[in-house]
Amino acid sequence: MHAAPSFPDNGRPEGRNATLDAPISGDGWPAVGHLYTVPARQGRAVRLRAGQTIRIINTHGTQVCDTWAFNSEQPNEFMSMEHVRAWIDRTIPRAGDVLVTNRRKPILTLVADTSPGIHDTLIAPCDLDRYRTLGVAVYHDNCADNLRMALAAIGLRTGEVPCALNLWMNIPVGADTGIRWLPTVAAPGDHVDLRAEIDCVVVMSACPQDIVAINSNAPRDVHFIVEPDR
Repeated sequence: MHAAPSFPDNGRPEGRNATLDAPISGDGWPAVGHLYTVPARQGRAVRLRAGQTIRIINTHGTQVCDTWAFNSEQPNEFMSMEHVRAWIDRTIPRAGDVLVTNRRKPILTLVADTSPGIHDTLIAPCDLDRYRTLGVAVYHDNCADNLRMALAAIGLRTGEVPCALNLWMNIPVGADTGIRWLPTVAAPGDHVDLRAEIDCVVVMSACPQDIVAINSNAPRDVHFIVEPDR
């Protein structure tokens, strides 16, 4: 009988950046109404109560923001793009759409979107192996590690890196089913509002991709604010 193969721990970062040392607070709870920065190439995690709304802002108009959400009570339940696509019968959510978990339960609702509505649910978060295939021989900041570190910075952990809601990522699918990697079509200051349907942790990564053109080859900051209850 052969022993089961040993795989690396997918919850452990493969490198390090300032994400690990700069949470919005020690436990991830935000100051409501405060404008926070997700610095270029880094990630941040924020806790939301059910009913709270987070506004994520494409400050410069050129930046992709990988966005995840995890059930606060069951971290192995998370917003799942595979399940979202089946739930909304589209590849890109629109304002009013409910975003569901891997257990097909609502976790966030996209309540507003001031951008042209071009986002992506198909492409996996960039990781160290992705940059190796692009010819990078040294450590490169990446969204998968930003997720791991942003959670670790507030005392949490994920055992897996789900596919993210890639806000403003422009990946058109052609008639031949081929895809292209294009810059965002958002304008500076465009934002989306996401309302928490359950207590959850939202993680954002200002995507570090600087080789293909999705961030116009120049990663920039994004910002977010947890809005006061209305």
